[in-house]
Amino acid sequence: MEKYVEVFKQQYPFTMLTESQYDRVFTDATVNSYKKNQFIFHEDEKEEESDIYFVLNGLAKNILHRSNGKQLSIRYYYPGDLVGIMMMLTSGEMKFSVQALEETKAIRFKRERFVEIMSENQAFSNIVLEGISNLMKSLYHEVKYKTSELDDSSYDRDLFKQRVVSYSETPTIIHHNASVTEAVKMMKDEKAGGLIVCGDDQELIGVFNYQDLILAYLQEDFNGRIEEYLNEEPYAVNDQDFIYDALSYLKHNPAAIIPVLHKQKVVGLLRQTSFLKMQNSIYFDLRYQIGKANSLEELTSLSPRYNRAFQQFVAQLLDDNMFAYDICELISSYNDELHKQILHLAEEDMVEEGYGTPPINYCFIVMGSEGRKEQAFSTDQDNGMILDDYEHLENKGEIDTFFKIFTEKVNYMLETCGFPLCSGGIMAKEKKWRKSLQQWHTSIQEWLEKMDAEEIRDFTIFMDFRPIVGDFSLAYDLREFVTQKIQRSLTLQQLLMKDTLRFRVPVQPFGRIHGTGRSKVLNLKKGAIMQIVNAVRIYTIKYGIDDVNTIKRLETLRKHERFHPRDTENAKLALHRLLSFRLKRNLQQIQLQETLNNDISVMSLSKEERKVLRESLLIAKRLQQVLELSYNRNRVV
Repeated sequence: MEKYVEVFKQQYPFTMLTESQYDRVFTDATVNSYKKNQFIFHEDEKEEESDIYFVLNGLAKNILHRSNGKQLSIRYYYPGDLVGIMMMLTSGEMKFSVQALEETKAIRFKRERFVEIMSENQAFSNIVLEGISNLMKSLYHEVKYKTSELDDSSYDRDLFKQRVVSYSETPTIIHHNASVTEAVKMMKDEKAGGLIVCGDDQELIGVFNYQDLILAYLQEDFNGRIEEYLNEEPYAVNDQDFIYDALSYLKHNPAAIIPVLHKQKVVGLLRQTSFLKMQNSIYFDLRYQIGKANSLEELTSLSPRYNRAFQQFVAQLLDDNMFAYDICELISSYNDELHKQILHLAEEDMVEEGYGTPPINYCFIVMGSEGRKEQAFSTDQDNGMILDDYEHLENKGEIDTFFKIFTEKVNYMLETCGFPLCSGGIMAKEKKWRKSLQQWHTSIQEWLEKMDAEEIRDFTIFMDFRPIVGDFSLAYDLREFVTQKIQRSLTLQQLLMKDTLRFRVPVQPFGRIHGTGRSKVLNLKKGAIMQIVNAVRIYTIKYGIDDVNTIKRLETLRKHERFHPRDTENAKLALHRLLSFRLKRNLQQIQLQETLNNDISVMSLSKEERKVLRESLLIAKRLQQVLELSYNRNRVV
């Protein structure tokens, strides 16, 4: 270490330190070596454990872990770069991992000593802050362009439509007469990278941040008032402004905090990290927490049924008029992550209890609304398991026992997380829904030959299966087998038609809605949503389409000219509106701590809402009538 101490005295920006400061910053510093692919530090580390690193040689990269499981590299670190400053300035809010790409050596400085020297030496501090500017600007570009599913022009158009209120965070406000010491304490207690300074009526006066704090410390003005360190005209935005302007400002002022105003009063703030939830995040931090959860209790607190932050996120999307079927897909994807982690915990339990790891490959599948990615808050479990063929193995009895115990764990863990057990028993813990691939083939063949009206509903739920954990090739094999078999089964199509027509859409041709009781209660799922879903499914079966999601099925039918474009758009609109009613009702039931269901009181709706509901029901009824005409004409679909 001593040889580095002497060398660094001649290295910029350490040449700007006094002899005393130089000795102190190297006190307790260590030289660490890292092998290729080894983490210099990981974002899972606690804030108090993070330090500052100076790269001596080698190459490292900065990694952001995306909610979809992919890793995104924002920049590289070369010899002479400081690592960890940005995390320090954002009080741990902006967290990344840094990984060595080759043999790398770095000096690790104690963060407390580094901050102490920065507070004493303004010139050194300015150089350090300037050094991270490029990284912050890189983050701006990453935020703006990280959605791979959209081209640049469409994403820019989307930015112009977004409002500040959608991304505003709760502000940390301090009175302008407060002292620097009081500001430091508040920043520490609230873990805030900056404070919004207001007057008596919460009107904006300025912003107090780390650079202001360092300036105050340089002047040893600990009891001075913070308003003496504020810029005269702070940049601010109104809550209904377009987000693009704020993003443009942060691009050129990456360490800034932007106050958000409503009628001249401070109601929120924006910073670089506010935009990490733009597009496809599905609450990035919540999904990331699911992946880190080590207990069922942690997962339960993160489930949609019990997590208030996720519920608020969904409510915001509804307020922003996002298509409800896209929101349901978002919820389903979030639930997929919960399922994956539950299966992981269940596997760990099996090992701890002496059963070992899974003896053969398996694929856990979800069915019904989760399989179609159309899940709301009020839904029970519909799942199963496909096992690799094992009947020829000598230990097949042990394999049966393993997966019986394993699936029971999974189903009861899911119940704890807010997914009720299926009243019809469609769960992986039941032998009927846990079979080898060959057994599934045999069962499907028997179903198609002997199926009666009682079993048709179970088979309808099964047809919408989708793999989420395990060997997906097992599910793909089964999907191909099922698609071919059911397309040729006219008997199955007739049974599906009869089952669909059993439940009539509760609306008359002129729009009068039928409901039960004085408040005219309507079951949205049975009365309308499933009529659209079932009708579209029957058409996809007829034409051998293997899509599972209803919207994708509609688009495929339109593309192959099996559905008129107008009918396709009408069905999508009706599904969006019905799912919106369902989601809003579920959120209301959660808030009132009521039992979740799919019932809605027609009388509780406004005149405009009843009009929207009536139009949606009429579209569902038209789909049902078209199917019925086709059925009566051909006796098949």
